[in-house]
Amino acid sequence: MTPVATVAPSSLSSSPARPRAPRSRFLEPAVLGVLVFMGSEIMFFSGMLSAYNIARARVPMSIWPPPDQPRLPVEATAVNSAFLLVSGVLVWLAVRALSTSNAARALKLAIAGAVTGAVFVLGQGYEWTQLLSQGLNMQRSAHASFFYMIVGTHALHVVGGLVGLGLVLRKMLQGTATLAQLRAAQLFWSFVVLVWPVIYLMVYL
Repeated sequence: MTPVATVAPSSLSSSPARPRAPRSRFLEPAVLGVLVFMGSEIMFFSGMLSAYNIARARVPMSIWPPPDQPRLPVEATAVNSAFLLVSGVLVWLAVRALSTSNAARALKLAIAGAVTGAVFVLGQGYEWTQLLSQGLNMQRSAHASFFYMIVGTHALHVVGGLVGLGLVLRKMLQGTATLAQLRAAQLFWSFVVLVWPVIYLMVYL
């Protein structure tokens, strides 16, 4: 019978230990912070839209919105909304480009995304000036009050998102931006972009 080879305990203890691989962080602090903030913002917008639906359900459809007040620019706002949607895609592509170490392409895409987002803000501002000149203010009706409250709150979030993108863009120009910083800005911008179609369908149509 062939003897079974045994390994001495000393040989096991003398073998070099393998270094542990560094643990990858699942979420960067900036990304996690934006996700937590987005959770509260989702609840905030849900509350406003729920209040709008309750107020709308209490009156006949024939008088919501009131027939004697200026009509909302449904078609023009639909065209303007396309700029915001395109902006969301561009910023998302910028994150993809930076994740593949293509910093130059990421910078161009991020700038294009910020510009198209700014076009949306300017379009909404022009819309408001036209409606106010036609006499549609918050005192006109409950519908007008909800319109300015919901759309105005979203506009403030868009401006905040543009400020965040601008800060990251400055770092990208300096060559100091990280992927986590751009991804955090992109997450908030995606929230701003995706909540707008819901607002448009519920408030404008």
